[in-house]
Amino acid sequence: MRWLCKLLTGAIPHVQPSLLMPGVAMGIALIVSIGVYATVEAQGPTDDATCLQCHSNPELEMTLPSGEPLSLYVDPESFHGSIHGTLNVTCVQCHTDIQGYPHPPANYIDRRDVTLQNYRTCEGCHVENYRSTLDSMHQVALAGGNRNAAVCTDCHTAHAVTDPANPRTHIPQTCAQCHSTISDEYIASVHGEALFDNDNPDVPTCVDCHGVHNIGDPTTAAFRLNSPQICADCHTNAALMDKYGISTNVLDTYLADFHGATVELFARQHPDQATNKPVCYDCHGVHNIKSVSDPTSMVATQENLLVTCQRCHPDATTASFTAAWMSHYEPSPDKYPLVYYINLFYWIIIPMTIGALLIFIGSDVLLRLRRRLGKSTSTPES
Repeated sequence: MRWLCKLLTGAIPHVQPSLLMPGVAMGIALIVSIGVYATVEAQGPTDDATCLQCHSNPELEMTLPSGEPLSLYVDPESFHGSIHGTLNVTCVQCHTDIQGYPHPPANYIDRRDVTLQNYRTCEGCHVENYRSTLDSMHQVALAGGNRNAAVCTDCHTAHAVTDPANPRTHIPQTCAQCHSTISDEYIASVHGEALFDNDNPDVPTCVDCHGVHNIGDPTTAAFRLNSPQICADCHTNAALMDKYGISTNVLDTYLADFHGATVELFARQHPDQATNKPVCYDCHGVHNIKSVSDPTSMVATQENLLVTCQRCHPDATTASFTAAWMSHYEPSPDKYPLVYYINLFYWIIIPMTIGALLIFIGSDVLLRLRRRLGKSTSTPES
């Protein structure tokens, strides 16, 4: 620095070096700052700390053409504690269009446009999950003009991404952002109460029935015909049902019934054709399923069951109509003994009758064969 001062004092007579040194230092600092700025502008930010120098300011925002304010604040603690933060995913890995400062002008119309223009970034790392969403009901709705249809960041957020299933209550809470009425019904159901009140990990949540990223249309005939199998995924699991003393015969007894047999036939031969035969949720409810011991359940009492049956059978007016149905019980000496003993009688008498007929026919055939063989071996008298 002294050589620079000597150079300057030589060019500027009668000036002491001690007077120039502070100014020279400031000048060098300014040159260095300009060099750093130029480097950042040319190369872009290289780490999150650079981005957070501005974006950790809670007051940082911009006004969109729609007049809506858009916050540009990123909570450093939430970001670094997110899944992306723990995996050291940097800002510029997602914001690939940011190459320096000042940033290129944003062409967003409104706040929703910000989300719709940026969520496709997720495909870069999550290819399979992203492509699964392309056939989902959400994407169909979006393509049909519904700008509010859910996309990746609506469910997972942008900067505070956490494990979507931990805790499991987070799943219905996420879906409730759009499906609040349905979510309220689920929370009050036997499944929802077990999840929220008892933190029971065994009960199904939204994604267990509807899928995660490849959510299908639940209003189609195919979904309706296949819905018994969705319920059966849990209700035929012996290890799971044994924990709660629930029978696993519900699917077999349903399929043995006229209703279930017809639904299964349609599912196999005409999967795109609707049937008016009931499936599980027609009798038990869709999202508002109650325990059969709950007096408000659609099947809890004979009176409730009759009302449920009348939705398809309006001419059913007496309790005898529902009494003819054995629910999902298999007949036994304890449950529906008359049906059990009649079945037992037929299990015995039919094999005995058929067996006796087979013995009679067999003995008759043998007798005829012996007679014919006897005639053919006999010789005529001379």
